[in-house]
Amino acid sequence: MKRVVSISLGSSKRDSSSEVELLGERFEVSRIGTDGDMAKYAEMIRELDGKVDAIGLGGIDRYYWVDNRRYTVRDADRLARNAKVTPVVDGSGVKNTLERKTIEYLQDTGLVDFAQRKVLLVAAVDRFGMAQTIDRLARHVVYGDLMFTMGIPIPIRSYATVRVLGSLLLPVIVKLPFKWFYPTGSKQESSTPKYQNYYDWADVIAGDYHLIRKALPTAESGLLNGKILITNTLTSADTEMLAERGLGMIVTAMPEQMRSPDGRYYATNVFEGVMIALLGKSPEDVTVEDYEGLLARMGWKPSVRMPEG
Repeated sequence: MKRVVSISLGSSKRDSSSEVELLGERFEVSRIGTDGDMAKYAEMIRELDGKVDAIGLGGIDRYYWVDNRRYTVRDADRLARNAKVTPVVDGSGVKNTLERKTIEYLQDTGLVDFAQRKVLLVAAVDRFGMAQTIDRLARHVVYGDLMFTMGIPIPIRSYATVRVLGSLLLPVIVKLPFKWFYPTGSKQESSTPKYQNYYDWADVIAGDYHLIRKALPTAESGLLNGKILITNTLTSADTEMLAERGLGMIVTAMPEQMRSPDGRYYATNVFEGVMIALLGKSPEDVTVEDYEGLLARMGWKPSVRMPEG
């Protein structure tokens, strides 16, 4: 049995382990939180190196993308380099394919007509496939990179502006401590309503779940009633909380095969680790066509739930 382990900067309260089967191959997949402890994170990578088939970087991005340009996050790169044998993936390799296809699936099946919906994408630079596809299909989009990652209350209203700001800011941002821009450890468990006018304005709220959650409106506000959420990893508790807050549709890019017995959808880095193990290639050698071929073989489609239905 192959083994894929995701080590996360996030809370250990979200830890999970289970067996999944894809294309006739069985995997033991695990998620282990380090509660924001970078030293512990590095130590665990060293301990697992050579003992597992893939290591996922959870709770931190190794790469940000704007169009086809890649920016390497220094904190994450230092962590990843602790592995000398086992491939290390952060999910960005498969995001371009998986999340682009998720948006296209929703459009093509008629579940979401993006041309008729207003979209809040909380951050574009870590969801480049999603951002590019939403930009192509939707007429009204707010990109929340400045608001949700830097705390600057300025919406970005075009992907062209994301490109310009990304080229100016990312070379500096990727050298700064990652925790300045993304909730780690226990901070992932807290939520303070913020930017409520944009949650109210949007029909579709998309992007990284922890960024969405940290500013999520309360159930009492009614601002989420009937809205569509498109995100990545969710636990059963997350899904229950989101349903209580009135969401009309919850979409995750993960297929049902990547759902644990306790209802958790594993993160993109875990899925990429599984795909790398199936392909038997180094992450640097895997192409978009490789990912698309695997997704087609496994009959992939996103998970769609209608809490109100």
